[in-house]
Amino acid sequence: MSSTIVNFDLLNSKEADLKQQYQEFQARGLKLDMTRGKPCPEQLDLANGLLTILERDDYTDSSGTDCRNYGGLSGIPEAKTLFAEYLGVSTEELFIGGNTSLGLMHDIIARCMSHGAINSSSPWSSQKTVKFLCPAPGYDRHFAICEHFNIEMIAIDLMTNGDPDMDKIESLVATDDSIKGMWFVPKYGNPSGHSVSDECVDRLANMSCAANDFIIIWDNAYNVHHLTAEKVQIKDLLSACKDAHNNNRALVIGSTSKVTFAGAGVAMIGASIENIKWLEKHASVQTIGSDKINQLRHVRFFKDFAGIEAHMEKHRQILAPKFAAVDRILNQHLAPLGIANWSTPKGGYFINLDVRDHCATKVIAMAAKAGVVMTGAGATFPYKNDPRDCNIRIAPSLPNLAEIELATQILAVCIQLVTIEASSQ
Repeated sequence: MSSTIVNFDLLNSKEADLKQQYQEFQARGLKLDMTRGKPCPEQLDLANGLLTILERDDYTDSSGTDCRNYGGLSGIPEAKTLFAEYLGVSTEELFIGGNTSLGLMHDIIARCMSHGAINSSSPWSSQKTVKFLCPAPGYDRHFAICEHFNIEMIAIDLMTNGDPDMDKIESLVATDDSIKGMWFVPKYGNPSGHSVSDECVDRLANMSCAANDFIIIWDNAYNVHHLTAEKVQIKDLLSACKDAHNNNRALVIGSTSKVTFAGAGVAMIGASIENIKWLEKHASVQTIGSDKINQLRHVRFFKDFAGIEAHMEKHRQILAPKFAAVDRILNQHLAPLGIANWSTPKGGYFINLDVRDHCATKVIAMAAKAGVVMTGAGATFPYKNDPRDCNIRIAPSLPNLAEIELATQILAVCIQLVTIEASSQ
C-alpha cells in the first residue's frame, strides 16, 4: 500500500473490543462467499426471458439458415451486427465462438503454441522460452493459462492511475523476442477497477517489439458493466494498432457471461481481418459452428445495443448499493486508522484492497475462520506470488446487501487485528 500515517494509538486502544467482536462473529457460524465475481440470483433472473424467447417456432436467422443445424462458423449475421457494436469493431473484424471468453483466450494461446500466431515463423512451442507480460494485480485465470502452457510470466506493476508500467513494458519488448504477448483487462480492471488511459493505448499500439508476432489479449470483460451514471469510455486499441501499422497486434475479447447467464453467454473476438481469417482457419478444424440458437436468442432478447445498455442499467441498480456498502464500511472502520487503501471503481466486479505489507495472507485466513471466504492471497499475481503480501480482491456481487455489509465488517475487524499483531512483532 502507499505510504500513509498509521494511527497506532487509536488502533491499539481498540484491541480488546476487536477481539470480542471477532469471537462473536465466529460464534455465528457464518458462510459468506466472496471468492469470485459471480452474478447474484437477482442478476441472473434479469435474463430469464432468454429461456422462452424462441418458443414461437422460428429458428431461422436473417440469412435463412436454420440455427438448429450445422454451419455459421464465425456467427450468424444479426449476432455479428449486435456484437460488432458491442466491441466497437466492424462485422468483418468479429468472430463469435463458444459461450465463454475464457475458452476463447485459452484457444488463442493453444493455437499459438501449436501453430504460431498470425505473424509467427514457427509454433511458439518450438522455441526454448515463451514469455508473457502480466500486469499485476490482475486476473488469476489469465495467469493459469500461462502456467498450463508453461509460458513464463513477467509481472508488470500497475501505476497509480491504473496503467501498467509502460516504460518497463517498452524496454522489455524492444529487446526480448521471446516475449510473445501481454494480458490486460483495460476497463474497470480486475481487480484494480481502473480504466486504461488514451496515452497507454497509443503506446501499446506503437511500441517496437523484437517479436514480430507479439500480441495483446485485450480482455474487455467489463465493457458495459457500469456502477455509476458515468459510462467510462476507453480508446479503441484495435484502431490504434491499425493506425500504427501493427494491425495484427490486438485481440479484443468480450462476452455476455456477466450480462446474461454466467458460462452460458456469447463470447466474441474483435481483431484484424487477417487475424479473423486465422481464427476461422483453426476453428474450422475444431467445430462446424458455435451455438447459433444461443446467438439467436440473445439477439431477439436484446434486439440492439441499446437493449444491452438498458439491461445493464438493471444490473447497476443491483450492484451499485453493494459496492457503496463496502466503501462506506471500510471508510468507517479503516480510514481513520490509515492501515489500508482500496479502490472506488466506476464499474466492473471488484474492489482492490491493499493492507499493510505481509498481512494479506493472515487477514484472509482469519476472515475464513469467521465464515467469510475470499480469493486466496497472491491470486492476483503471477505464480500466486504477491511480493508484498498486501493485496486482497473483494468480490461484492454474489452475497445479498445484508451479507455484504456483515462480511465487510468482519473483514475490517480482521484487518485491524492482524495489523495490531504485525506492529507488535
